[in-house]
Amino acid sequence: MMSLSTRSATESDVPFIHGLLNGYAEDGKLLSRPETEITKRLDAFLVATENDEVIGCASLETFTSELGEVRSLAVMPAFQGKGHGRNLVNVIEQMGQERGLARIIALTYVPGFFRKLGYQIVPMESLPEKVFGVCVTCPKFNNCDEIAMQKRLSPTEAPA
Repeated sequence: MMSLSTRSATESDVPFIHGLLNGYAEDGKLLSRPETEITKRLDAFLVATENDEVIGCASLETFTSELGEVRSLAVMPAFQGKGHGRNLVNVIEQMGQERGLARIIALTYVPGFFRKLGYQIVPMESLPEKVFGVCVTCPKFNNCDEIAMQKRLSPTEAPA
């Protein structure tokens, strides 16, 4: 039987995360992230596993007390279509709710995936925290072809 799970990334996961992200970056599907940046932001990363093998990753970037982003979402091609990406996004959203975030955004080339998870397309201009905080340093800043999407999170209920 298949065992699917998600856990916090550890230092031993950094080479896998770096290799997976750079593989997709070479195909133009993601932006590359240097190993040093992954290591520095390791507390924001999750990994997906199938039968204890690491097969995917994602991270939660927090911009303000209300806004976060799903970043670096990737699953090895042989393991796609099995719910790993959806599980990673669900855990990112739960983390966002626990931090009190009101919205989660994603910049993507795969809007259909995020639409199925309740995200809606929004104008890039509606995300100044992202554009002026991160995008300005991107090599694609002047011709960004990613689609901005957003999901409003439900506030978490305080325990009774």
